[in-house]
Amino acid sequence: MFSFFKRAKPAPAATPGAPDVAVPETVAAPSPAPVAVSVASAAAPAGEGTRAGWMDRLKASLRRTGAGLASVFSGSRVDESLYDELEAALLMADAGVQATAHVLGELRRRVRQAGASDPAAVKALLLDVLAELLAPLQRPLEVGAGAPTVLMVVGVNGAGKTTSIGKLTHHFAEGGCKVLLAAADTFRAAAREQLAVWGERNRVDIVSQQGGDPAAVSFDAVCAGRARGCDVVIADTAGRLPTQAHLMEELRKIHRTIGKAQPGAPHEVLLVVDGNTGQNALAQVQAFDAAVPLTGLVVTKLDGTAKGGVLAAIARWAAQERRPIAVYFIGIGEGLQDLQPFDAREFAQALLS
Repeated sequence: MFSFFKRAKPAPAATPGAPDVAVPETVAAPSPAPVAVSVASAAAPAGEGTRAGWMDRLKASLRRTGAGLASVFSGSRVDESLYDELEAALLMADAGVQATAHVLGELRRRVRQAGASDPAAVKALLLDVLAELLAPLQRPLEVGAGAPTVLMVVGVNGAGKTTSIGKLTHHFAEGGCKVLLAAADTFRAAAREQLAVWGERNRVDIVSQQGGDPAAVSFDAVCAGRARGCDVVIADTAGRLPTQAHLMEELRKIHRTIGKAQPGAPHEVLLVVDGNTGQNALAQVQAFDAAVPLTGLVVTKLDGTAKGGVLAAIARWAAQERRPIAVYFIGIGEGLQDLQPFDAREFAQALLS
């Protein structure tokens, strides 16, 4: 299996400031330290521990999205109708108007330049165009720049936020990182218990407080992570809709408070989005980024979706706004190995298969 994250050189430790909330006492689930096991040696189901195995599953997951795109090139002629069909297929895949116009314009230019007259050749050029559009989204998640590296995870209800945190924790622990979780989702029933299950499974501690202030829980977790020599602290925040102004303001408060616990933190603000939501996923990116500047995305539930083209829409928006947002991971199932780093060219290949 390929590397799940990248280690960075640690930054000098800084003295924490005072929080703007009352800080609760640490409530941590006692558990042994995580086992230092190389990600490359982590056990995986048969056939899934190779690039080929991952690509096969990715192609199968994006089949509904890719079917419409691939069918455009089933004919024998390259004419205006091919571009019309491609435009419709991209829009149906939720690539959005801006990304679709960009892809078509760039493809036409390359077809003219190459003198391509065969649909297969045009399809190969489309692969290059899509891969280059998505390339700025591809970036490894670096761990070690902070001491600890603090991840703040946000998203709407039902996107798979807590489950994604559990999977990330598994991969970090397998890679030899000491991880601490902050149960800052203090509103949803059983949210703390759900995170505790992942913590127990991955043999990592959790800082939590029933009914506590989420900003205070986050502050306490970062301070505890520093004191315990953790490599990574992950704060799970409550799911919310971008239209809920008071809850979006609470995210800003959590963000500020984490920065007081460790200057420069959070080092990553990750938005978990459901790949099935299509263009609504882009709306979520824009809304959450306005509240707490995002550094990266985790795109879940891409298995079986017909809207995988939304990553092209996100890439085009990021390019136009000059926002260096990464898609760190994509998820195509419930298994631990079904969350993997995003690779732009592989994704483009899977879309056109």
